[in-house]
Amino acid sequence: MARRILNRKELRADYEAAERAKAEEEELEEESDEEEDEDEDEEEEEDEDLEAESDDDDLDDDEAPRKKKKKSLKTKAKPRPRTPKVTRMRVVWGVFNNSNQRVATFDYPKRREADELAAKLTAEKKNTHFVQPVKEPMEEKKDKG
Repeated sequence: MARRILNRKELRADYEAAERAKAEEEELEEESDEEEDEDEDEEEEEDEDLEAESDDDDLDDDEAPRKKKKKSLKTKAKPRPRTPKVTRMRVVWGVFNNSNQRVATFDYPKRREADELAAKLTAEKKNTHFVQPVKEPMEEKKDKG
């Protein structure tokens, strides 16, 4: 049985048309939300004006009902997560045995000494030792004063 060949251009055009319609709906919703917010703000201002005027009247008449304010449904902004403190790292040369256990460490400019120690340990203990760079956190210097 032969399947009908799909026309990719037609499918793409249909998809884009649906996206455009969806975008227009969202714009209309946003505009209507903004208008509602403005209407609510105006109503709140009117309510406040009426309450200010009615406060003087309330002293005389305790039975006058007050209008309730509408609560705005604005969402609070989520706090951004704090970025963790970045610790500075330094590179040192580590001499390791076959079990990947660090035998010794040397500062970065002392690579030749690290190689010599690895060769010496390999010859003495008849196990393979190698040199590899290792990143370590730097100690912070505390200034006095």
